[in-house]
Amino acid sequence: METLALILAGGKGSRLDLLTTKRSKPALPFAGKYRIIDFALSNCSQSGIYDIAILTQYLPLSLNEHIASGKPWDLDRYNSGVTLLQPHSEWYTGTADAVLKNIEFVVKKKPKYVLILSGDHIYKMDYRKMINLHESNKSKLTIACQEVPLEDVSRFGIMTINEKNQIIEFKEKPKTSTSNLASMGIYVFNLDVLKDAVEHIKHEDLDFGKHIIPYLIETLKNEVYAYKFQGYWQDVGTYDSYLETNLDMIKSYTKLDLYDPTWKVFTKSEERPPVKIIGNGKVIDSLVSNGCIIEGTVINSVLSPGVRVGKGTVIKNSVIMNDTIISENVEIDQTIIDKHVVIGHGTKIGITDDFTPNKNRPDLLSSGITVIEKSSIIPSNMNIGKNVRIHKTAEFTSKIIPSGSTL
Repeated sequence: METLALILAGGKGSRLDLLTTKRSKPALPFAGKYRIIDFALSNCSQSGIYDIAILTQYLPLSLNEHIASGKPWDLDRYNSGVTLLQPHSEWYTGTADAVLKNIEFVVKKKPKYVLILSGDHIYKMDYRKMINLHESNKSKLTIACQEVPLEDVSRFGIMTINEKNQIIEFKEKPKTSTSNLASMGIYVFNLDVLKDAVEHIKHEDLDFGKHIIPYLIETLKNEVYAYKFQGYWQDVGTYDSYLETNLDMIKSYTKLDLYDPTWKVFTKSEERPPVKIIGNGKVIDSLVSNGCIIEGTVINSVLSPGVRVGKGTVIKNSVIMNDTIISENVEIDQTIIDKHVVIGHGTKIGITDDFTPNKNRPDLLSSGITVIEKSSIIPSNMNIGKNVRIHKTAEFTSKIIPSGSTL
């Protein structure tokens, strides 16, 4: 086997808060019909990589059900396949620790190269180009990277390269940096280099960014290369980036084209009837998935399969997930609503100029987004402000929920 892909999909996605209480971040719906992990899986399939292991951990059930035999990504063919690797006796304590705990599986596959991927990024990439560069450079490790704004360097592993694209320095999430070349968390390893590194370095929370990459740059000298990626790439790890990236997919032009027939994003599709727009129902600049019934107005929003929008209702700048029912004469703006939510008639959500940050979690909600957890029931005639977090166990003792509240 030439290449084995390992997709790291065990992350909790804690900054996504209410959206990841019952699922891992890679299993989160995206752009209506997809899950976030579909992008890494589709990139593998389109790149001719059919031997894939997915390292799951946190709340894996939703992810396991979605992937199943891997048929949507053509991974159920003879002599290929997808393997789900879950912790046995101990939980994974870091990204590289997850690989270490499965190194016997990796070695048994006898790949020439091991492609390490994150299961929670939105992008399209032909991994063959990166692997070809790795071969032509006679590299032992190649790291995909992309330039980011200097003010964002503290969010990423930042590398410095020379004129040959050899990585000469790597710092994990520095406060400041003269370089803005960020690691994308995509690595091509020679098998022996990966095995030796994860077995040699002793850390309880063994991590690629913190431990493996700095060690290899120091010890391999001129044999670690950067692969510069110019395409669209987004980590949707916060409420703001999740909503913004979903709404990006609506624009008439985006660097990531979901409609490009030459590089499709595959997913496990639900068998649903076509979208139905009734009476004065209207959809403007939106993504609306199969099974939706629209009697109101949907503007600049993303609707997953099976959403129902009642008469007189207006939805703007929002993401509404599967099988949510929104009654008549509801107004919604800048809101993320998880699956199976019911919203009573006459309710207003996010229709205010009060941007008070969430009092419990100002680090998560301060830009005006309100979030409603899966299976919540919102009574009729409520007035819910911005930066509000609503759990499914919420008790509504007042018709007015001020901005910045948590229920």
